[in-house]
Amino acid sequence: MARRGDYADAGDKHILELLKSRSEHALRELERKYGGACMRVALNITASHQDAEECVNDAMLAVWNSVPPEEPDPLGAYVCRITRNIAVDKMRRETAQKRRTNHSAALDELADGIGVDDVSESLSASELTAEINGFLARLDAESRIMFVRRYYYGDAVKDIAKRLRLPARAVSVKLFRVREKLGEILKEKGYDV
Repeated sequence: MARRGDYADAGDKHILELLKSRSEHALRELERKYGGACMRVALNITASHQDAEECVNDAMLAVWNSVPPEEPDPLGAYVCRITRNIAVDKMRRETAQKRRTNHSAALDELADGIGVDDVSESLSASELTAEINGFLARLDAESRIMFVRRYYYGDAVKDIAKRLRLPARAVSVKLFRVREKLGEILKEKGYDV
């Protein structure tokens, strides 16, 4: 059985050591290695370069403040998750002011597909999250990548199509079918969708 830290690459281990020792270089290394990925995640959600930069900066500070005691493995997923959560919180505040983004459009699309009014509230329930995770685990790799890229990271369909070297129409159709299937499964499990 793999132990914690068995999957971290040497760069991540180095960054974690810098964070633990509270070295100023930790933030520079973290930004160098994960800043671009975090920026893409935040930009997909906020649709504003300035807001995305703010989210990435806040995420880097949050990592600085959480390590130690946290020892995330893998570090990249941890940093991107923090960035995503900060960006989603920012988007929620902005949505209250009637701003529309790629990510809010993706959440609306998902809500329509599974038949709920507010997917962000529905998805916060731990039982529902477990059902969705189980559903994703049963999908083929390509469908799972499409679903996560669209509804977790907020990627545009054209960007997912480019990443997977597929026509955008094929991605749209597959996402539609996955949403439909998820809605059916949730109804079978007794969720009011």
